[in-house]
Amino acid sequence: MSQEQPESGQAQDEFGREKGSNFWMLALGGNLPSKNGPPEETLKSALLALSDVNLPVKKVSRFYKTPCFPAGAGPDYVNAAAVVESEMSAAEVLAQLHAVEALLGRERAGRWVGRTLDIDLIGSADKILPDRQTYEQWRGLVVEEQLQMTPAELILPHPRIQDRAFVLVPLNDVAPDWIHPVLGVSVAEMLAALPESERDAVVAL
Repeated sequence: MSQEQPESGQAQDEFGREKGSNFWMLALGGNLPSKNGPPEETLKSALLALSDVNLPVKKVSRFYKTPCFPAGAGPDYVNAAAVVESEMSAAEVLAQLHAVEALLGRERAGRWVGRTLDIDLIGSADKILPDRQTYEQWRGLVVEEQLQMTPAELILPHPRIQDRAFVLVPLNDVAPDWIHPVLGVSVAEMLAALPESERDAVVAL
């Protein structure tokens, strides 16, 4: 899929959004086949299904092959990023993402296990949810705690975005200039700060 660009002449804000719209950044991935086929076909189906739940897709990254995270936990993933438009609340958007995951066979067997489809809500403009203190607590978790703990509420921006090449490489295709509302740096800058070996491990299909 190719990236969709805003029509010429449309007024945009600093997030690259048409003014008056509400855009949400998503990270998509999967490493197990679904009823729709291998992961690449599942991601294509998911992008089409988003429009059916009132989340029209405005931009889509290239698809990338990425090593399974954590290493050795299963087959390689296919990852992508998208920007969708919706006036729904963050909780409502998340509920619709879960509905699309379920439609395509996602079973929540645990964290960091193989799945047909994962759609993470990454961020939107300068939103920090539920609040700055809670966000900082989750961003500061060490790896061992990340494995054991799951937040009971939506945390935005995604606390791990700055650490993950498999999120940042696709996201750089669709929102390179988005500024992290806590860290104060862009997607492009977060990506550049990662080790070259991690960036190079994310390969466009």
